[in-house]
Amino acid sequence: MASKRIDGMLLKEMFASGAALLNNNRDSVDALNVFPVPDGDTGTNMSQTISSAIKEINAKPYTSVADVSNAAARGALKGARGNSGVITSQILRGFAKALAGHEDIDGQLLAEALRSGANTAYKAVMKPKEGTILTVIRVIAEEAEAARDKRDDVVDMFKLVLSAGDSILKRTPEMLPVLKQAGVVDSGGMGLMVIFRGMYAALTGEPVDAIAEVGADGMPMPGEFVDDHDAIGEITFGYCTEFIVSHPRPDMRESDVVRLRRRLERMGDCVLVISDMNVVKVHVHTNEPGKALQYALELGELDSIKIDNMMEERREREAKQAAEAAAKAAEQKDYGIVAVALGEGLTEIFRNLNVDQIVDGGQTMNPSIQDLAKAADATNARNVIILPNNTNIILAAQQASALTERHVIVLPTKSVPMGISAALAFDPAATPEDNEAAMTEAAEQVHTASITYAVRDTNYDGQEIHEGDIMGMIDNKLSVLGSDIAQVGRDVTEKMVNEESSLITVYYGADVAEADARALRDALAEQYSDCDVELQMGGQPLYYYLIAVE
Repeated sequence: MASKRIDGMLLKEMFASGAALLNNNRDSVDALNVFPVPDGDTGTNMSQTISSAIKEINAKPYTSVADVSNAAARGALKGARGNSGVITSQILRGFAKALAGHEDIDGQLLAEALRSGANTAYKAVMKPKEGTILTVIRVIAEEAEAARDKRDDVVDMFKLVLSAGDSILKRTPEMLPVLKQAGVVDSGGMGLMVIFRGMYAALTGEPVDAIAEVGADGMPMPGEFVDDHDAIGEITFGYCTEFIVSHPRPDMRESDVVRLRRRLERMGDCVLVISDMNVVKVHVHTNEPGKALQYALELGELDSIKIDNMMEERREREAKQAAEAAAKAAEQKDYGIVAVALGEGLTEIFRNLNVDQIVDGGQTMNPSIQDLAKAADATNARNVIILPNNTNIILAAQQASALTERHVIVLPTKSVPMGISAALAFDPAATPEDNEAAMTEAAEQVHTASITYAVRDTNYDGQEIHEGDIMGMIDNKLSVLGSDIAQVGRDVTEKMVNEESSLITVYYGADVAEADARALRDALAEQYSDCDVELQMGGQPLYYYLIAVE
C-alpha cells in the first residue's frame, strides 16, 4: 500500500483546520499566560497570525505545497502579532523554504520542513529562551529527523509530531521556574500544539468542529468574499465576472452546482460558487465571461451581472501609483518616527513630540507586522525609527523591515515612558547611527512602573497572587502587591527613586479620576522634594498608572 502524501489542497485544509482549532481554543491558551494581568494574549495573537495566513492562502487557487506554504508564510508575516505570533510566522517561513519546488509532501520532506521551521524561528530571536514555543518546535524537529528514514507516511510522521510535542510541552515547567510556580505549561507551545492537532484532524479526515467559524477573526467567509484586484499579481484571466442565479430551475440539484464550479475552474481562477439551492452566487476571473454566463444559464435565470476589465483597471491604477510615487519621492524627508501607544493622552503626547505615525497598541493590543510596516511607509521618510514601547512588540517591529523599503531602526523601548524619553532625544540633524545611539541611551535612563489588577489566582515568583490584587510591576517585573491603588503607586515609586533621580512622571489611565491622580502626584511631590513631579493624562486602558522615574 502506497504511503500517504500531502498535496496542495490537503495542506490548505490542514492549515485551515489548525487555525480553526486554535480559534476555538484561544481563550484557553490565553489563560496559560503566567502573568495574571488583564491582557494575557498569546492565544489571541497566534490565532490572528494564523488567520492572516489562511486569508492569504484563500486569495488564489494554489495547488502545490510550495505555493500553499509560501502563501501561508507571507500571510502570517503580514498578520503576526506579539512574540508568539512572530515566532509562529517564522516557523511557517522556514516550513515554506523546505517545500520550495515541491508538489506534495512525504514523511521525509515533512521532517525537513519542521527542522527548517525550527531553525528559522531560532534565528529570528536574539536571545532564545528554552521552555517556550521555540523548545517545542525544536524537539519536534529533532525527533522527526531521527525517524525520517523509518516513517515515510505523513500520518505516521504527524503522530510522532504530536507525541513529541505533547511530551516536551509537559516538560516546559521544568525549564522555566515561573511556569512551574504558576502550575502551567508554556502558552506559546500549547498554541503551536493546538495548531498541529487541528492539522492532524484534517490529515486523517476528522475535521475540527465548527471549522467555518474561523471567519470571525479575519478569515474570509464565503458570503463575505472580497475580491481584491490590487492584490493580484500577473493577470492571466482578465475579466472579473460576478452574477447570481436568482431563480434556479425547480429540478436543479447539488450536482449541477458542482458541475458549474468545475467548468469555471477549467476556464479561470478565483472561482467562488455558493449555493443554498434557492440562490447561486458566482464569482470567477476568466477570459471568456460570455461562456461563464452561458454555463450558468443552464441552472436558471441570471441577475446582478457585473463584468470588470481588470487589465484596464490595472493600467489606470499603475499610472496613478506612478504619479503618486513620483510626487512622494520629490518630497520624501530624511526621518520618520512611528510610535506604538494606546490612550488619548499618550497619543497626544507623541503627536506633540512630532511623531509621524502612532499605531494603536500596547499591553492590551499588539499591532501586526503589517500595521507597523504600513505606518513606516506612511511617514514618507528614508529612515524610519520605530518605538515599540512594549516587550511583546519589539520582535514584530524588527520583522516589519521585510515588508517595507524604508530603512527601519527599531529602538528597544519596553514602555511608553521609555518611548517618550527616546523621542525627546531625537535630533533631525544627526545621522541615523547617532540618533539610534542617543535615543537608546535616553530610553535606558528611564525606569517604569505599571499598576494594574490580577485577573486570576496564581503563584508567581514565590508570591501568592489573588484575583483582584493590585499589582505594581517595575520594568516588567512584579515588585509590589497590595489592595490600594495609590499605596501601590507610592510603593513602586519608592523602589525606583535613588539619589540620582530628578524627575517623576505619573501617567494616569482611563479608569482613574483626575482628582485621585492629583492626590498621588501631590503625595509623591511631598515625599520626594528633590525631584520634579509631573502629572499627565495617559488615558491608557486597564493600567491605572504608568510611573516613570529618571
